[in-house]
Amino acid sequence: MATTGETDTTAAPGEDLGALGYEQARDELIDVVRRLEAGGTTLEESLALWERGEALAKVCRRWLEGARERLDAALAEPESADADVRRRTAPETDGED
Repeated sequence: MATTGETDTTAAPGEDLGALGYEQARDELIDVVRRLEAGGTTLEESLALWERGEALAKVCRRWLEGARERLDAALAEPESADADVRRRTAPETDGED
């Protein structure tokens, strides 16, 4: 489908984009954007590139959302761990002061 001498980056029918890693999807998305910006493609090729770009952007977004969730969870762990340590190391009182 590519007429500009570049590798065709449109998805093969039934291709599972979810199997792509973040970096691979990002790099391919950059290539798609460059090709669209360069022009020289037919309307049909441009539409196929646009659709591929949208699908790749969705893959990247899912990876980034997953990374954000992992960071949020990791940042929340020290707070709960600190609270557990404080409870375990706090001097016990028997009610006598």
